[in-house]
Amino acid sequence: MRRTVFSRNLALSVAVIAALCAHSARAQAPAVDPTFANMSADWRAPFTPHQVVGNVYYVGSSGLAAYLITTPAGHILINSNLESSVPQLQESVGKLGFKFADIKILLISHAHFDHCAGSAKIKELTGAKYMVMDADVPVVESGGKKDFQYGTVPDDLYPATKVDRVLHDSDEGKLGGTVLVAHKTAGHTRACTTWSMKAKDDAKIYDIVVVGSPNVNPGYKPTGAESYPGIAKDYEHAFAVWKELKCDVFLGAHGAYYGMAEKFARIKDGAANPFVDPAGYKSYIAERETAFRDELRQQQGK
Repeated sequence: MRRTVFSRNLALSVAVIAALCAHSARAQAPAVDPTFANMSADWRAPFTPHQVVGNVYYVGSSGLAAYLITTPAGHILINSNLESSVPQLQESVGKLGFKFADIKILLISHAHFDHCAGSAKIKELTGAKYMVMDADVPVVESGGKKDFQYGTVPDDLYPATKVDRVLHDSDEGKLGGTVLVAHKTAGHTRACTTWSMKAKDDAKIYDIVVVGSPNVNPGYKPTGAESYPGIAKDYEHAFAVWKELKCDVFLGAHGAYYGMAEKFARIKDGAANPFVDPAGYKSYIAERETAFRDELRQQQGK
């Protein structure tokens, strides 16, 4: 949850700039996610739904990413976002010409309210099978109360939702010929999940990576905390996974991770797809790893 790219491009969108400003008063270190602003306005602001590549579509808001993966057998939705996001997600799916009721599988990036609070309602509306990575399942099914950091914060709680399938590292979600691989990239939550898949577009196959979150939020203690022993090792493992993944199209739990608004503005008929950005993926992961290690050293007093 909650992170933006420290500008690779000077031409950041107004929404991203607003998120940075909203966060500035709460930021504690460079590793802290600059989009973190509880119920930030851009989380609710609509954004034009659009095709990313092949059968992958963006249906989220300006600040909260959600992806529709379409197949002949129904659709997969990654992230349900806020409770109040559900009507916006329905509208975005409809604008793209698809039926919300055809969503068969619901996935999330991690068990924070800005990515999964709408899950109970979406299950009710669609009957979708809810698949969540192992250690995030108790958090989701408790409505956030078992989160190691935010479990006692009322504003961060959400409707408890029954999980239909417990995922483990490298498990696959399959539907209509599309396969998504779940990579456990814990640290941000105990089972923060990065999704990878392949998509075909104009006879070319692209490797897609949807980053769960590499960020250290305010109050996190990577040096060690009773509520989450081993958190630093989990972050270390996550960065190792991200660096090994092959990526052509870089996506994430927040559009700001990959400069979504700025890339969307560059879409032109006949031009190269701006979302194909393998260099941007490598740069983002490298920058976030540096920020994590800086935060860790700071907390260690080094």
